[in-house]
Amino acid sequence: MNIKQSSVRVTRWHGSQHPTFSTITRDMKKEGLRPYMWVNAPNHRYGVRTHGYDKVLYVVEGTVEISLPDSNQRMNLRAGDRVDIPAGVRHGTIVGANGAKCVEAAVARQS
Repeated sequence: MNIKQSSVRVTRWHGSQHPTFSTITRDMKKEGLRPYMWVNAPNHRYGVRTHGYDKVLYVVEGTVEISLPDSNQRMNLRAGDRVDIPAGVRHGTIVGANGAKCVEAAVARQS
């Protein structure tokens, strides 16, 4: 299931097995991405920001809320869910009550 929110795309995990770091990073590498992992404590907040690159983020464990202040929308991501955020889209992030482990990558520009 895909959800489009102001050019931001969320893809829900639909595999029969629980998502793992190795499964997710393998899939990202097949797309030509160079993923890295980050971990945050419960309720950590990242202020609203933009990036000069397209961003792909998967939640490996826990939950993350992505807010899009320009469209007044929020999306809750759980383990295995993916969000694609185009360059220049303002977004904020709140880590869930149990913390989160995520894998993300910048999408390389085609020349």
